[in-house]
Amino acid sequence: MLSLLKFVLLFAFIYLCKAAEEDVIDLTDSDFSSVLAQHDTALVMFYAPWCGHCKRLKPEFAVAAGKLKNDDPPVALAKVDCTEGGKSTCEQFSVSGYPTLKIFRKGEVSQEYNGPRESNGIVKYMKAQVGPSSKDLLTVADYEAYMKMDEPVVIGFFEKENDLKGEFLKTADKLREEVVFGHSSAKDVLKKSGYKNNIVLFRPKRLHNKFEESFVVYKGDPETYSLKAFIKENFHGLVGVRQKDNLQDFNNPLIVAYYDVDYVKNPKGTNYWRNRVLKVAKEVTEANFAVSDKDDFTHELNEYGIDFAKGDKPVVAGRDADGNKFIMSAEFSVDNLLAFAKDLLDGKLEPFVKSEPVPESNDGPVKVAVGKNFRELVSESGRDALVEFYAPWCGHCQKLTPIWEELGDKMKNEAVDIIKMDATANDWPKSQFEVSGFPTIYWKPKDSSKKPVRYNGGRALEDFVKYISEHASDELNGWDRKGNTKKTEL
Repeated sequence: MLSLLKFVLLFAFIYLCKAAEEDVIDLTDSDFSSVLAQHDTALVMFYAPWCGHCKRLKPEFAVAAGKLKNDDPPVALAKVDCTEGGKSTCEQFSVSGYPTLKIFRKGEVSQEYNGPRESNGIVKYMKAQVGPSSKDLLTVADYEAYMKMDEPVVIGFFEKENDLKGEFLKTADKLREEVVFGHSSAKDVLKKSGYKNNIVLFRPKRLHNKFEESFVVYKGDPETYSLKAFIKENFHGLVGVRQKDNLQDFNNPLIVAYYDVDYVKNPKGTNYWRNRVLKVAKEVTEANFAVSDKDDFTHELNEYGIDFAKGDKPVVAGRDADGNKFIMSAEFSVDNLLAFAKDLLDGKLEPFVKSEPVPESNDGPVKVAVGKNFRELVSESGRDALVEFYAPWCGHCQKLTPIWEELGDKMKNEAVDIIKMDATANDWPKSQFEVSGFPTIYWKPKDSSKKPVRYNGGRALEDFVKYISEHASDELNGWDRKGNTKKTEL
């Protein structure tokens, strides 16, 4: 009986996955234009089958497609394989990296997609691309439906056309992908709400608490305090619910409590801990605070050296204004959180650095950087350096390894360091070295006042030699500035 149940569940899972995948339209060069022309709005993913980022995006993309296909109005999600049947199409739209996402309207490209890359975020972003940026709430029922939404909403109440309404609609157009807007001039709605010529941000009922108001009225002058700034400042309140699709809303210094955040199955328990974080956030206004689900952010906890969050109490970690990482070692309590927040802001805590052990010997042709020696070996070495950020599982990185070793051997008598770092196991200054894929290579001049530069050239040995010859702070001993080998005098 148990085996049969497992079989049924497995079959159902496979069926659902297949159904979701079938909701994504497969396009090729031959049918791209004709099929897309049939859809008012479509999101197209240009991908390569071997691309790791594409593989991670595909299931999220499929789930979003299933949710959006029957929406009103519907949004189509499609994909193009740039290595097979869609080569010409990808060239036509200047696809140079994978995955690339673009929004099309009636078959014509409208804009680049710069939204979230998980299913809920994709759905929210694309819903905002269709219809008006702010819904006209014509009846009290419309207004009450907005007030019951499970996310913050911004509603404009206007007795007549005026400059404030103009500012509201203009802001709604700018923030339509991020915020739900509604407006009304209906007398019954104005009477029910108690507002006239006001703009109000309403927080969802599940986030109401005693530490802050459940709504905020915009009282600014658009000339000195824009409506956009008002919304950004108040959208998440004192303690935001930080999710994968809104990470960009939370700036450092930021302190996050990780625990079982679940407003569907356990709203009371979720708010029990959030209210304690709110108490501290009310007092420590110089920092930003948030709560995040510990299971959704396992990867982020790993970045703090935490394999998993044990027990029911929150695990707390944070970053200062410079992005340095800190962990609250004490058990969660309001007093401990308050002390941690103040010490973080005052610079009294020792930053956490994710790092492999520092190599006992680092005399090879390629130097090994880890979290604990990166500053010494790269940032403050006083030498030029070409630095590779790699992942052990990356095929392109493995292919580059012998070339990198040979390059290191060629540069052993030059004032240039050839360096590699496992970016999956170590920290580095991410504000200076932004890594979005593997391998990522940077040129770091010896002059610390100059910023590192991302290397985008070829990956043959001669390409690296030529680049270093041209960019080295001092001309190389063995090559001229054009990368030609210098003749050795007899």
